[in-house]
Amino acid sequence: MASLRSSLAAIEVMMMIMAAAMAGICSAGDPFVYFDWNVAYMKASPLGVEKQVISINGQFPGPLVNVTTNWNVEVNVLNSLDEPLLITWDGVQQRKNSWQDGVMGTNCPIPVGWNWTYRFQVKDQIGSFFYFPSIGLQRAAGGFGGFTANNRPIISVPFDTPHGDITLFIGDWFNKNHTDLRKELDQGKSLGVPDGVLMNGKGPYRYNNTIVPADIVHETINVQPGKTYRFRVHNVGMFTCLNFRVQSHNLLLTETEGSYTVQQNYTNLDIFVGQSYSFLITMDQNASSDYYIVASARFVNGSKWDRVVGVAILHYSNSKGKASGPLPDPPNDVYDKTYSMNQARSIRWNVSASGARPNPQGSFRYGSINVTQLYVLKNQPPMLIDGKRRATLNGISYSSPETPLRLADQYDKKGVYKLNFPTKYDPGSPKIATSIINGTYRGFMEIVFQNNDTRVQSYHLDGYSFFVVGMDYGDWTDNSRGTYNKWDGVARSTIQVYPGAWTAVMVSLDNVGIWNLRSEDLDSWYLGQETYISVVNPESTNKTEQPVPDNALYCGLLKDMQKQQSPHGQGLNSSSTLASRSGMILALMFVAALLMFL
Repeated sequence: MASLRSSLAAIEVMMMIMAAAMAGICSAGDPFVYFDWNVAYMKASPLGVEKQVISINGQFPGPLVNVTTNWNVEVNVLNSLDEPLLITWDGVQQRKNSWQDGVMGTNCPIPVGWNWTYRFQVKDQIGSFFYFPSIGLQRAAGGFGGFTANNRPIISVPFDTPHGDITLFIGDWFNKNHTDLRKELDQGKSLGVPDGVLMNGKGPYRYNNTIVPADIVHETINVQPGKTYRFRVHNVGMFTCLNFRVQSHNLLLTETEGSYTVQQNYTNLDIFVGQSYSFLITMDQNASSDYYIVASARFVNGSKWDRVVGVAILHYSNSKGKASGPLPDPPNDVYDKTYSMNQARSIRWNVSASGARPNPQGSFRYGSINVTQLYVLKNQPPMLIDGKRRATLNGISYSSPETPLRLADQYDKKGVYKLNFPTKYDPGSPKIATSIINGTYRGFMEIVFQNNDTRVQSYHLDGYSFFVVGMDYGDWTDNSRGTYNKWDGVARSTIQVYPGAWTAVMVSLDNVGIWNLRSEDLDSWYLGQETYISVVNPESTNKTEQPVPDNALYCGLLKDMQKQQSPHGQGLNSSSTLASRSGMILALMFVAALLMFL
């Protein structure tokens, strides 16, 4: 069985390459790549305490999806968990195709033992993204992985090709299972201080014998002296902002969430939950020893947070010894929000670089577009609503209906949601409701996030990149627009909002569908801090949105439309499935061989 699985895995890799090549050679269409994922539990002890983590094909973190602009992606997901599952693609815009977004407003969850195939195109996108399970705090147990979209060869990249490309996941981590964390939130408790920080699913290097237990497995990144590497760093944690730094090395920022940035060096950078950055790091040190790679908690108080530090090792091939001594210093004041905000303001769009298309990024002059809709979204600390501890935006805590919003629209099911989300904070009584934003197709929306909580928050919008035009302390007013950056504010999909402050973004609503707008902090999201933006083309046409997929899952008011699927048991690990998969692959190889002679 093991040899059969390894042989099939090798054949699948070969077939993916052949399929991509044949698609490019034999037709004018864009290449296709295929993945089979078995999402299952496994035991792991990244911080020395065994717990149940979510793996993909036995990997934690999951496999890297490495594609090129405009490639077509098919991912067949088998749910071998004991609860429903959805995978979302953070930052992948799913142009005209919210059906593949993998959140509760667009998809029915994949039932236990069932499989479902995502089919989408990485249309006009480049950059560093990640995927993760989107419901029930499952990301707190893993299930995440990298999603890299490369430039087509004909589009120049604004830096020399690096010697290597390294994906690094950082994030706070609890030793409790995600199901136990859910119970605590359901009981009205806060989650408290995380047990540590993982880097690529591993615990910290033992830089401190008191804080770090013995026998913790840590991440080591092997490099060659004098070479430059691209590090794609993703914060996939629960809610903790992490300051990222590499001892004695500069971080040359080049890209964030699909946008090339003005290149500038940082000695450290705050990376908030859900955010992704690309750095070029040159191995220009003397390798007298290994070097620390550090991700430590920001904006926290108390000695209990001392353990919330991730440490990996940067190992030169000519290193003369192990890393030792103190970690590289974080910013002077761990709670210095002004330092962090100034750092965030310094991140600018590279307006002269080409993105996924040959035209410069700055050719889209967002600063000259008239705003058609304004939403000022105010959050507050969690509060009791109808006896339950909930999180809100504009006084509304979102309630997810059993019928996905987009499916309700498709089949004209009334009363599932209301298009009445308030444009500003309602000082009346907070409420739990399924209320969403009515976006204007081809309109230009201004969204202001006003953080009245005591904790930094980060917010994400599916389906789009938005332009970060301003952030400051205090309450946002119309006069705040005088401080906006209307030329080179970076375009991205996840942004931080500091406590007692606001962040303003602008977005061009040209992507038809229903799109999730949420807190990326898992506890706030779970407690209701989200909504959706509905973008509908008023004209009757099939050119602005793809049809409902033929493999759509149905639930809620549409459950009678669902054809039953037999549970797969061990799924991809069963001999019958492997044999079937083998037969399919051999058939594909035969077809590919025939095509080569045509």
